[in-house]
Amino acid sequence: MIKNFNTTVKLTITAMFMAMNIALSSFGMPVPGGRLYLNDIVICLAAILMDPLQAFAVGGIGAFIGDFLFYPAPMFVSLVTHGLQAVVISLFSHRFLKNNPRLASGIGVAVGAVIMVVGYSLGRAFVYSTPEYALLKLPFQILQAVVGAVVGMLLCWKLGIHKLYTRITNSKHA
Repeated sequence: MIKNFNTTVKLTITAMFMAMNIALSSFGMPVPGGRLYLNDIVICLAAILMDPLQAFAVGGIGAFIGDFLFYPAPMFVSLVTHGLQAVVISLFSHRFLKNNPRLASGIGVAVGAVIMVVGYSLGRAFVYSTPEYALLKLPFQILQAVVGAVVGMLLCWKLGIHKLYTRITNSKHA
């Protein structure tokens, strides 16, 4: 019964983070050449907390659905880029430097930020058939990645979401 409870809790939390990702994919702040989205915050936070499969669901599938509903052109770029970003952050957070999880997740979100910037730059150049458009968006992609990484880390470690998530998912309910 405990295993079913923990599975249900993790599934519910994954769905909640996916919904947050989809919601934050639906609107952004206007910037030259497009919009700046804040869904990287949710992706980084969820990926630090969750295992790689859950992280992929939140990051990749959540961003894919958000794009599908609101702006479908880059939806496959979002699936691959945010999915890979989330998996890498999760792997660093759970598999490396187990004695220092803050450092591990910090390295993970830094690598994930690079994956996001490179993935979207290459994806935009391909989807829109123009490297100039990708270059125009590059400073804003970097800003989005940095904001997502920093705010995700702050929410996780400074505001206690990691401790809360651990307490909820390790609960001994029967």
